[in-house]
Amino acid sequence: MTERKRLIVSADDFGMSPGVNAAIVEAHRDGILTDASLMVSGAAADEAVELARAVPRLSVGLHLVLAQGRATLPPRTIPDLVDGDGFFRNQPIRAALGYFFTPGVRAQVQREVEAQIEKFLATGLPLSHVDGHVNIHMHPTIVNILLAVADRYGIRALRLTREPLRMALRLNREHAPRKVAEGLTFSALSAYARPRIGARNLSCPDRLFGLHQSGHITEVYLSQLLSLLTQGVTELYCHPAHLDDEARRWRPPDYESEAELRALTSPRIAEQIRALGIELMSYRDLASG
Repeated sequence: MTERKRLIVSADDFGMSPGVNAAIVEAHRDGILTDASLMVSGAAADEAVELARAVPRLSVGLHLVLAQGRATLPPRTIPDLVDGDGFFRNQPIRAALGYFFTPGVRAQVQREVEAQIEKFLATGLPLSHVDGHVNIHMHPTIVNILLAVADRYGIRALRLTREPLRMALRLNREHAPRKVAEGLTFSALSAYARPRIGARNLSCPDRLFGLHQSGHITEVYLSQLLSLLTQGVTELYCHPAHLDDEARRWRPPDYESEAELRALTSPRIAEQIRALGIELMSYRDLASG
């Protein structure tokens, strides 16, 4: 029997701002979005939770924030991770290196990871999966923390951030050197994480797109991607938004967040998905088998 082409369409940064929240709900109600990833300490996290309760078909996971955002724990309990106002470093690479080389920092990372999971679970929303802001969840230290606590917290799926590089460059060759560097980095991180995820019987998609084209999932790009989609489970992650001050504070200035929203709600894209026989699914579906 021929395996189906199945697609998870997820949006990062749920809870970042009211404009991000509104765009995510719009992309779900009026478009093809199946999943959102919640920043539990985002400025609009409480609003995001209320919106998610009103659209129960939206599958919601945890968007783990350990760089470029606010921590959940008080600064005095995780002093090596945050500044005096409780914000993580804005440089993800420096933050990631600190997780390896700063004495005692791993215990602080574990406390903050568990605090974010517990804050999510306290919302009462079903936890569909875990991923990370700027994909920091792929750091080996954090992967191992997540796997160690998966049974305790009911984590059943993780995003595995590895994008097929040849196909990514076929779709768009802009900034090719950066994409190659990203591809090599995340290929190595995925090679470490994938067997460990499998050994714990957690689910992850077969492949992913959105890493190399982050912030630029336009309708043209999305249409080309759909035409090249292969069998199995693919995740496409996006960053739609109605841009407001809080979103502009954190999003790179070149992100085409509103164009991404238009792509996700395009009737032409929805019709193409139907015509190609692509089955939309969620992380909730993936985790339930």
